[in-house]
Amino acid sequence: MPTPQAMQPATSPAAFTHALPSYLNPEHLGPWGIYLQQVDRVTPYLGSLARWVDTLKRPKRTLIVDVPIHLDNGTVAHFEGYRVQHNTSRGPGKGGVRFHQDVTLSEVMALSAWMSIKNAAVNVPYGGAKGGIRVDPRQLSKGELERVTRRYTSEIGIIIGPTKDIPAPDVNTNEQVMAWMMDTYSMNEGSTSTGVVTGKPVDLGGSLGRREATGRGVFTVGVEAAKHTGMDISTARVAVQGFGNVGGVAAKLFAAAGARVVAVQDHGGTLYREAGLDVAALLAHVAQHGSVAGFAQAEVIDNDAFWDVPCDILIPAALEQQITQANAGRIQAKMVIEGANGPTTPEADDILHDRGILVLPDVIANAGGVTVSYFEWVQDFSSFFWSEDEINARLVKIMQDAFAAVWQVADANKVSLRTATFIVACKRILHARDLRGLYP
Repeated sequence: MPTPQAMQPATSPAAFTHALPSYLNPEHLGPWGIYLQQVDRVTPYLGSLARWVDTLKRPKRTLIVDVPIHLDNGTVAHFEGYRVQHNTSRGPGKGGVRFHQDVTLSEVMALSAWMSIKNAAVNVPYGGAKGGIRVDPRQLSKGELERVTRRYTSEIGIIIGPTKDIPAPDVNTNEQVMAWMMDTYSMNEGSTSTGVVTGKPVDLGGSLGRREATGRGVFTVGVEAAKHTGMDISTARVAVQGFGNVGGVAAKLFAAAGARVVAVQDHGGTLYREAGLDVAALLAHVAQHGSVAGFAQAEVIDNDAFWDVPCDILIPAALEQQITQANAGRIQAKMVIEGANGPTTPEADDILHDRGILVLPDVIANAGGVTVSYFEWVQDFSSFFWSEDEINARLVKIMQDAFAAVWQVADANKVSLRTATFIVACKRILHARDLRGLYP
């Protein structure tokens, strides 16, 4: 008969509780690993709520789907799609859908988690979610793009819905893609459900001001930070990486406030003009040609030289992990406003902090989009729509209040704005988790 010692489990229950699957491990390279490091940094500030912190380290639900479609040439192609719901303690999942050839599960998991933080930071009643398809939409015809969108929507339809999880546009998706998603979900449900997605065309229940909302939020927090640091926006030099709905709108608003946009980079190349670019003309050029390439009123410089441009404000508004340990020491800005999700690695964050460069983190700086998505969702439920002036005023007020709360926490705890944002957001999420308890 086994001895009592032999009957003891090889691993204690506590070890099972805290053990992470390999793909969730902090040592796993990629965006999810960066997010886990960010959670670890904020844990000492959570007080009694730290007992729930593992809730933040495990997505609530992860769905991987096959997306087969007929191509125009008659063959069948298969694409891999994802929808991750990170946390729904404070409300339904909320987050975009991106179509990109380099989409990975680690990326979508991290983006869903950052949506949880972002929604809690601006205090809208959502949890975090994100989706994506590993596909290069530039290689698809419009018909093929529609078929990919509709099949993907049908596959994830088992977990999305106006009160469960509300997708929105992200990288390489737009109002048209959201219209197809809304229609597909509605056909499967047997009734029109405008609230299942946000970022739709205005004629299908979309909100005025949604397209410009993320860029407007970037500008708003930049103005608020400038007030605290004594920076004069009207004389500031701005460099922008990414020139779409986020970077382009932010550049336009900064230029309208008197700032000089001296450098812009997108997938077509990098432009520089010390006297300031004509942002309106550049936006028109990009709308016509698809990138900044070929714009005659500026000097073309090497892409890597973008990080050496003398500026006061740097806005990374492209993709993740753009500011790294390799280039953070070269940045000459006084302030970095993260228009993209996860553009700065933790190592780069530390370098920027040590150099006295103020970083306005993505989880507060680019929350304007989801804030107006919340307005759209509310308007769809009530079938009563607001004017664009009302929407912009409400957006600015929410962003100002959120930034003020984060600044106060950062000042009180002598931590970075990123850590302060995580403190505010994680406490709200885990307080909701604590109040709800566990079922069953």
